[in-house]
Amino acid sequence: MVKKADIPRHVIDTAMKLAAERGWRDLSLAEIADAAKLPLSKVYPVFPSKTAILGAFWRQIDAAVLAAEEAGAHEGSAHDRLFDALMRRFDALRSYREALGNIVCAEAGDPVSALCALCRLKRSMACMLEAARLSATGLRGVLRVKALGLAYLATLRVFLRDDSPDMAATMAALDRNLSHLGRLARLCSRTQYRPAGVAQKT
Repeated sequence: MVKKADIPRHVIDTAMKLAAERGWRDLSLAEIADAAKLPLSKVYPVFPSKTAILGAFWRQIDAAVLAAEEAGAHEGSAHDRLFDALMRRFDALRSYREALGNIVCAEAGDPVSALCALCRLKRSMACMLEAARLSATGLRGVLRVKALGLAYLATLRVFLRDDSPDMAATMAALDRNLSHLGRLARLCSRTQYRPAGVAQKT
């Protein structure tokens, strides 16, 4: 018998296992409850949909990244701090790689699910920025969240195919994608608005 306090994690683990084995698109909430050996009446109040399960899963991953922070993780350059935070994220996702591949494919073909995934991505990237001691608030924070999300998604495609024990391909891709962001940020910081007809000072 699963204790009431353990139901959320148990349902999440069961859902991810089924996603890896059977895919995500056609999986029903009732099937997840059956596999978890729980009546739907106990699962539904906690997770009324598969989308709710995914939301809880990503919050669980965010929490794992924050909990795995090592002493001195807030030191170094912004690039290094973001690299460390996102690699902790990919490390937390390693055991769910096959399930994530199936979930990403299912959400890509469903506009509603894709929109929900985008909202979850924004929340998680804001968390990663804060973990790297970079503000995710204000206009600058919004731009950071969007830019980091693009770098993360580009790296995620590599991660889903990277079955090496040290995730070398994922680390290389992440380093490259974050470097692109750094160059873009430096370019933007050097670009200043000048009214038409005003010459640049030399």
